[in-house]
Amino acid sequence: MKNELKRYASGFKLTHLFMIFGAFFIGASIIAQAFLIVDIVNKVFVEKTSFAEIVPLLISLLLVLVIRPFLSYLMGRAGVTMAATVKQRIRKALLGKFSREALLSSRMGQSGQKVSILLDAVDEIDAYYSKYMPQVFKTAVIPIFILIAVSTQHIETGLIMMVTAPFIPLFYIIIGIRTQKKSEEKLEQMTVFSGRFLDTIQGLTTLNLFRQSKKYRTIMEESSLNYRDATIEVLKVAFVSSLMLELISMLSIGIIALEIGLRLIVFNSMTFATAFFLLILAPEFYLSLKELGSAFHTGRGSMSAMSKISQELRNEKEEVTWGDRPIRSNEDPPTITLNNVSYQYNEGEFELSKLNFKIEPYSKTAVIGRSGSGKSTLLNIIAGLLPPQQGEITINEDPLTSIEEESWFSQISYISQNPYLFTGTIAENICIGSKNASQLEMEEAAEKAGISSFVASLENGYETIIGESGRGLSGGEKQRLALARAFLKKPNVILFDEPTTGLDLYTEKVLQTAINSLSENASMIIVAHRLHTIRKADHIIVMDQGKLIAEGTDNSLYESSELYRQMVSAQTEEVIL
Repeated sequence: MKNELKRYASGFKLTHLFMIFGAFFIGASIIAQAFLIVDIVNKVFVEKTSFAEIVPLLISLLLVLVIRPFLSYLMGRAGVTMAATVKQRIRKALLGKFSREALLSSRMGQSGQKVSILLDAVDEIDAYYSKYMPQVFKTAVIPIFILIAVSTQHIETGLIMMVTAPFIPLFYIIIGIRTQKKSEEKLEQMTVFSGRFLDTIQGLTTLNLFRQSKKYRTIMEESSLNYRDATIEVLKVAFVSSLMLELISMLSIGIIALEIGLRLIVFNSMTFATAFFLLILAPEFYLSLKELGSAFHTGRGSMSAMSKISQELRNEKEEVTWGDRPIRSNEDPPTITLNNVSYQYNEGEFELSKLNFKIEPYSKTAVIGRSGSGKSTLLNIIAGLLPPQQGEITINEDPLTSIEEESWFSQISYISQNPYLFTGTIAENICIGSKNASQLEMEEAAEKAGISSFVASLENGYETIIGESGRGLSGGEKQRLALARAFLKKPNVILFDEPTTGLDLYTEKVLQTAINSLSENASMIIVAHRLHTIRKADHIIVMDQGKLIAEGTDNSLYESSELYRQMVSAQTEEVIL
């Protein structure tokens, strides 16, 4: 996954160039700092130079001491900026993939798992760009600078550095392999925990009703403990890694100090200035390598996260194909034609088979059939939420796959049995598809949908905050709010999926009036189960087991279709009862 991380960083050539030069000047400043400290100490304590003569050296040292952290800050800042940009690109790619997925694919898996990848996994890669990459540039330059400076003063010390230095990268590479494995386990446990937590919270009411909350509490506790254990394992490896890096560095510095001490005191073959210069640079040499070791450990965790992200991006799921052609229209509703349209969820499962029919502009089409006959699937295909696996849908004789996505969705409204409402104000939920709508237009849409009186009864009116999924609103209020969205949008095609199911008679009557008003200037396709809705339709489609078995008007179907007669008779008996 390192190649994937590098690929995302490949567009930051100027940033890379800046880091190279930054590392170059930091290396130079370390050498200059060591030289100035040695020169000042030597002049003051050995040569007994006056303070006035070392003032320029002190000023130079102060300047170097400021330049070094400033350059390190700028390199870190460049890394943070690069990380933020890459994370934005990856999140955009993930959101784009999730939005392109067909309706069925988007519902597969846990929503918490997707949220975890989108937020947690993407945040995990931050360290690779903000910490690891800047440190790589520093370690590629600074130790070489120091090694050259040391070797020019004392070749034996340079040889000790060259012999001992490889042990540090060798160790953190070995540890890094284990770190990546543990990081992958941690990320997997975090994803599982996030998915279960979100799904449990969303289904808490259902769990309480079926007395399963204790069982799921145990499951959540187990997931939490597994995530804790995985995190502790990663920290344990990190602490051991840090300890061993410190140990190797101290031993290496100790060997150098011993060698210098022997030459300075016992053999008297080295000057104080040279010995002091080497002792100052030795810790700097190993510090750069140690910091790369720590950054490498963090970078391995980023690679684990990138593996998860890449797997999600490469995971091929069913997507709806769109083109770049706007809908050919003279502001009238388009003609929608289905030609041999088929769709099957999985091999051996339900199949929608070879549907052929046409929906004329301004027509009211009712789709009826037994439960499981494919009515909702048909609406999802017409809406562009599921792609036909065979055949095609044409809009004014143009294939739906050639039409621009935004152009199509600007024409339609889809009101399901359970319209989704977001956390926010009532006004924000009504205007979600019409961002440029005025307050007056929004209120007129609410009036037409029959929800204005309810909103007026609230203390904050249209600024009343509602919970996620419309918590605090009844089923009828949710439906009317969804209708208000449609009135504000003024679509040319309206899809209804049994919008009045489960509502009381008064609310159903209010909604039915609003639906009739809304459909006056649009084509309407409705999955219907109420007799009065079916009989008022211009065009009725009868489905059974994924097949279109009859179509026509109420009178023609009553004479020609036995299934239609049975459904009408059943509805009539319900009304009488």
